[in-house]
Amino acid sequence: MWNGVFPAVTTKFTHNDDLDHNEMARCFALQMDAGCDGLIVCGSLGEGSMLSQEERLQVLKTARSVAAGKPVLMTVSEAATRDAAAMAQKAAKAGADGLMVVPSPIYHTNPEETAATLGAVAAAGDLPVMIYSNRVAYRVDVTIDIMEKLAGDKRFVAVKESSDDIRRTTELLSHFGDRFDVFTGVDNLALEALAMGAVGWVAGLVVAFPRETVAIYRLARAGRVDEARAIYRWFRPMLDLDVSTYLVQNIKLAEALEINTNERVRMPRMPLSGDNRKRAEAIIRHAIATRPALPDVTRLAA
Repeated sequence: MWNGVFPAVTTKFTHNDDLDHNEMARCFALQMDAGCDGLIVCGSLGEGSMLSQEERLQVLKTARSVAAGKPVLMTVSEAATRDAAAMAQKAAKAGADGLMVVPSPIYHTNPEETAATLGAVAAAGDLPVMIYSNRVAYRVDVTIDIMEKLAGDKRFVAVKESSDDIRRTTELLSHFGDRFDVFTGVDNLALEALAMGAVGWVAGLVVAFPRETVAIYRLARAGRVDEARAIYRWFRPMLDLDVSTYLVQNIKLAEALEINTNERVRMPRMPLSGDNRKRAEAIIRHAIATRPALPDVTRLAA
């Protein structure tokens, strides 16, 4: 159902800590212009946990206004299942094309609880669902056995595989075939996952470098691995910035340096400073100065 590059977009704020819809629309449109295949709003990178439910719905509306008919997914990540179900219902009513659902971001559910929670949220929203499997960040592992229990519900169409173990991609595809659309969710494992058969990439650094990300994805899917690898090797030091406690600040700094936007975050986060900033800025500026020429991938299918 879904494939291609789906940016996990950042949320933009004004100086007064309000949502900056004009700047979000501009930045989201850059993703569409570069050939991305959908948008995911209000995830970890989108600071969703720092937004009210109403603010998240407003971000969804802005994304839909520039998505040109491509799918826009709302991230659902709530401590209580009833709140997640309510968010799913609101997102469906607001026009979301699908949901990316985190099983439980605070209480670490057991397998029975994980399956029940995902099922309840899917039923409440009644939209296509991408399961967000991220045992590193959220301490809940959506295993093959759990996904087996969910496979009978056709609303579950995809999984964002962020276990940090490239073997999981192969295991999913070997076990389920094409039952689920497998997306890689770890920037610095993306090409490896695509080589193993993943059909999509929920990407982070794409928000600053959309054309490079799309080129890697399309070249890899077309079997032009040498060309994809060359770009990926250039990109890799920046992709490592996605795997960090400071991923939001890192990536917003990359956006500021590359696409001339702001790097404002919502507290308790604060923009990078000191050695953390020097290190990240040096990586980003070096990449900008040494960026490779990109082949024309406009005719390559997603």
